[in-house]
Amino acid sequence: MTRPENDPAVMECVLELLTENGFDAMAKCMEILMNEAMRHERSAFIGAGPYQRSETRHGYANGYKPKKMDTRAGQIELKIPQVRGLEEGEERFYPQTLDKGPRGERALVLAVAESYVQGVSTRKVAAITEKLCGLNITSMQVSRAAKLLDDELEIWRNRAIGETRYLTVDAKYVKVRHSGSVIDVAVLIAVGVNESGKRSILGVSVALSEAETHWRDFFESLQNRGLYGVELITSDRHSGLKAAISARFPTVPWQRCQFHLQQNAQAHVPKVAMKEDVARAIKAVFNAKNRTNADRLLKETVKEYQGQAPELATWMEENIPESLTVFAVPARHQKKLRTSNSIERLNLEVSRRVKVVGVFPNVDSLLRLVSAMLAEKSGERETGRTYLTMGQD
Repeated sequence: MTRPENDPAVMECVLELLTENGFDAMAKCMEILMNEAMRHERSAFIGAGPYQRSETRHGYANGYKPKKMDTRAGQIELKIPQVRGLEEGEERFYPQTLDKGPRGERALVLAVAESYVQGVSTRKVAAITEKLCGLNITSMQVSRAAKLLDDELEIWRNRAIGETRYLTVDAKYVKVRHSGSVIDVAVLIAVGVNESGKRSILGVSVALSEAETHWRDFFESLQNRGLYGVELITSDRHSGLKAAISARFPTVPWQRCQFHLQQNAQAHVPKVAMKEDVARAIKAVFNAKNRTNADRLLKETVKEYQGQAPELATWMEENIPESLTVFAVPARHQKKLRTSNSIERLNLEVSRRVKVVGVFPNVDSLLRLVSAMLAEKSGERETGRTYLTMGQD
């Protein structure tokens, strides 16, 4: 079976070999993957891919040097990429993949850690490494290997923030072993929109609950990292969260998530037959042209339900105004700031990743996995499309 040198479907090739030949193809698969890894490493070193033009490139690709290597799977034939055109004194290129001794073992450990970050449970990683590499790696060793990521993630969690126009916060509960029991802990997440209209994930923390003290400490950490200029905070109405917002951001307007409020309202509707009409009435208030119209519609709705559902009417009068604060920001920003949906989507992704692990062995392992995932997502948002158009209001 042959493969063109620059065929991008490397994994398809490897899978086909394994399907056709089973464990007898392990050496050939390792050979393909090692050669592909070195080729990509050379492109990263040069700063340009094959046949790609770049004014900032660092040298030029200069073919390959053959090398045979004995591995646990058998002998493999490598093609070591060469680089030419480097200035005198510049760092020479040599694939880290081929570093001998302890560095080679550390590369394996880092690969295991990366598997953990991608959502593979420690037990599954142990089984995979034993079959592919002939190594019996325990779950404890996998968790220890994952800690190699901690320094990098700590830097990300403590990076400087700066001016942030809008802030959205929410929490997600995940199961963790703590003091011999399995408990639900809160993953606190903050997403911001800066003065350029770009979104980023500002911070993440793991706390034993959503008590005021935990949220207050989380907000204080954001402020210590330089958070300022916040004009609106959007969140659900958890009592501890609301109290912490008042304590740490006493002058910043608070917007209660309209999506969650609409859900909360259903618990106060006395008859099932009324639920659809109530939801439609509340939505009309939310979709009003301005705050004046919203207040008028709310007053009319409360009056309409005072006779047939007095408890619901009282609840509406006391709670719905908390979801109308968003009318104070520019109209073009209101739709994306009136709910905490931007974090809800992140929470769905967090759920997908943590579901693979099930119950985390400790708080540190949970924070590590969630931080790695959110750091990746934040990078995509910071370099992606503008979320809100700023400028003159």
